[in-house]
Amino acid sequence: MKVGLISLGCPKNLVDSEVMLGLARQAGHELTTDAASADVLVVNTCAFIDSAKQESVDTILEMAGYKKNGSCQRLIVTGCLAERYRDALRTEMPEIDAVLGTGEVPDIVKAIGGAPPRTGAVPVTLYRPSDFSSAANPLAAADPLPSYIYDADTPRWLATPRHYAYLKIAEGCDYACAFCIIPTLRGHYRSRPEDSIVQEAERLAAQGVRELLLISQDTTFYGVDRGERGALGRLLRRLNGVAGLEWIRLLYLYPTTIDDATLAAMAESDKICKYIDLPLQHASNPVLKRMKRPGTRQSYETLLDRIRARVPGVALRTTFIVGFPGETEADVEALTDFVWAQAFDHVGVFTYSHEEGTSAHSLENDVPERSKQARRRRVMSLQKRGVQQRLRRRVGEGARVVIDGPSGEHELVLKARLATQAPDIDAAVYLTECDPSQYRPGEFVDITIVGTRDYDLIGRPVL
Repeated sequence: MKVGLISLGCPKNLVDSEVMLGLARQAGHELTTDAASADVLVVNTCAFIDSAKQESVDTILEMAGYKKNGSCQRLIVTGCLAERYRDALRTEMPEIDAVLGTGEVPDIVKAIGGAPPRTGAVPVTLYRPSDFSSAANPLAAADPLPSYIYDADTPRWLATPRHYAYLKIAEGCDYACAFCIIPTLRGHYRSRPEDSIVQEAERLAAQGVRELLLISQDTTFYGVDRGERGALGRLLRRLNGVAGLEWIRLLYLYPTTIDDATLAAMAESDKICKYIDLPLQHASNPVLKRMKRPGTRQSYETLLDRIRARVPGVALRTTFIVGFPGETEADVEALTDFVWAQAFDHVGVFTYSHEEGTSAHSLENDVPERSKQARRRRVMSLQKRGVQQRLRRRVGEGARVVIDGPSGEHELVLKARLATQAPDIDAAVYLTECDPSQYRPGEFVDITIVGTRDYDLIGRPVL
C-alpha cells in the first residue's frame, strides 16, 4: 500500500508520526507525501486546545475528500483527538476506517491492512470542536491510561530535515495543571532507559543528524519517576560524547525540576546548547495558584537568577497563557512587568480556552475573547520591543550558525540559526551577501551579524 501521513501538533506528536511511518515502511508499505496518490491516509491529530481540534477536524475532512474523489481506500485517525474522542469520531465521521489513540502507535500496521475498504460515496460534513464534547464522548475514568513508549529498536522515518531530529526521552505527565488534559491523553510519566536513548542518538548521528532536540512533557523530570535523581545530567554528559553530533538542545523544562546537575552539564559540555525552554504560564501568584502551577513569581525569579549564574550566556524561552478565568488587569500588569524585567530571549503567548476533562473547565469569571486577544497583543508587543533593543546591540558580533536551507523569501538568501534558536518555534538568522549554492543544510558556518529585522538577525558568512 502507498501510505501518506499528516502530522499535526507538537514535536512529541511528530515523533509518534515518524515511528508510525517507520513501522509502515518496515512492513513493506511505500511512503508518499502526495495525498492524491495515497492508498491509505493517516492523520495524526492534536487536541490540546480548540484551535488544534479545529485544525485536526478540518484536516480529517480534507483527507476524506480523497476517499470520495481519489485513489485513497482507507482513512486512519491517530493521536490526541483519537485518544480523547474515539467514540465520537467513529459515530460522527463514518468516512474514518480506523481510530488509534496515543497508546496504540504499534497498531498502525494492522490499521493499514484493516478491513476491506468501504465503497460508494463518502459523506463529508462540516464539524466544529464542540461536536466532540464531553457530553458526546466522556473521558471515562475507568479507561486505562496510555502506557506505550518507543525504544531504540523501534523503526523511525524522519520527517524533519536530515540534519536535525527530535528524540523523545520520556512520555506522559504526572502534573495536574488546571488547564491541561495531557496526563489523560498521554498517561503517567515514564522515562526511557538511558542506554536506549544513547543508542538511538548514536544511530541518528550515523544517519547524518547534527542537532538533537530532547523532548518530553517535562524533560527535567527524566528519571525521577524511577527514583533516579540527577539522571538528566548524567544522560546529557553521555550524549555529549556521541560522535557526529554538534548541538544537543533541551525543550520543555519545568521550573520545579531543574536541578544543579542539569545546569552543570549544560555549562560544562561543549555540545549542549545553552538554551532553556521553560514554560512558566504566568507571573501573577493568584493566577498561578488557580492554574495549579508549581511555584510563585518570587520562586521563578530566584530560579532564573540561578540559571543565569550557573550557565552564563544562556538563552531563555518561555510561554504564557493569558485570559485564564478570573485574570484581572492587575494580574496582566504583573505579567508584563515580569516579562520586561526578565528580558526573555523568546516568548510565546497563548489565549486560554476551556477544555473539558480539566479542572479549570468548570471555573467561572471567564475573560471575554476580545480581552484575551488584547492582552496577548499587549504582552507580545512589549516582548518585541525588548527583543529589538537587545538584538540591535548584537550588530557587529561574530557568531556560529547552522544552515537550515533556502529562506523561501529570496533565492539569494539562506535561513540559518544560532545555538540559541530552536527550529520552527524561534526567530532565525538570514544570510545575505553569499552564494547559496556553496552551502548545504546542516553545515555550520561562522558569520558576522550585520543587521536586524523584527525578531530576526541578518548576517553574512565570514569568508
